[in-house]
Amino acid sequence: MSTLQLPALDTLIKIGQSQINEFRKNGHILTRNVLNGDEVECYRSVINTAAYKYNTEKRALEERDTYGKAFLQVMNLWEVDEYMKKFTMARRFAKIAADLLGVEHVRIYHDQALYKEPGGGLTPWHQDQYYWPLDTIKTITMWMPMIDIDEQMGMLTFASGSHTSGFVENIAISDESEKKLEHHIKKKGFSITRPQLMNAGDATWHYGWTLHSAPGNSSIDTTREVMTIIYFADGAHVTKPENEHQEADRQRWLCGLEPGSLAVSPLNPLVL
Repeated sequence: MSTLQLPALDTLIKIGQSQINEFRKNGHILTRNVLNGDEVECYRSVINTAAYKYNTEKRALEERDTYGKAFLQVMNLWEVDEYMKKFTMARRFAKIAADLLGVEHVRIYHDQALYKEPGGGLTPWHQDQYYWPLDTIKTITMWMPMIDIDEQMGMLTFASGSHTSGFVENIAISDESEKKLEHHIKKKGFSITRPQLMNAGDATWHYGWTLHSAPGNSSIDTTREVMTIIYFADGAHVTKPENEHQEADRQRWLCGLEPGSLAVSPLNPLVL
């Protein structure tokens, strides 16, 4: 497939003020039909090809830990695949991210395919920004299934309002994070919400500090195909890493920029 044959994703979708208010109150929102059927068909093929080509997880499910059972995770596909670059750099997605955050310009942190295999385990409660050495709360993840999914296939699940807690626990995705963060959610009284159904091309968006999880994929033979893109507001700075994962991210996704530097490495292009 030639790059020129892929649909351009430059046409913009207007996000209403009520949606923006809902996002900022709850820390997450669902937007329908971000991609149309033809766009999904084209880009699903591109994403699947790249995700399986660059996937390095070869162990059987039963040989993996909780994190490994949660999903096949393939990161920064735009960096190695010219077709994926067109998807990840799409102005349509970036404009929604910027509007929800209330900023003029956003940069890419990284993209990632998150494929939950049939029989794949739960994704424990966690905060994405635990991993990110950035000095801004204006971070957001787009989570887009490339097939129709329901609650039994590993639907993303949110603790509404939990972004207001900020950095809750210095803990990575694990059995321990599931236990400690679930306790925090109950203590704070955050309501648990998730869509019953999402169609291919719909997308959820959540702040970096929004607590979220996903049940296992109980389907017999269908992989939950999801593509995500993480954005942050232009002007953010690199912070001193607070854990080994933030240091790894500083080296990998921020190209080793020193704490205090503007987060403008070659892997953080301005997309809007």
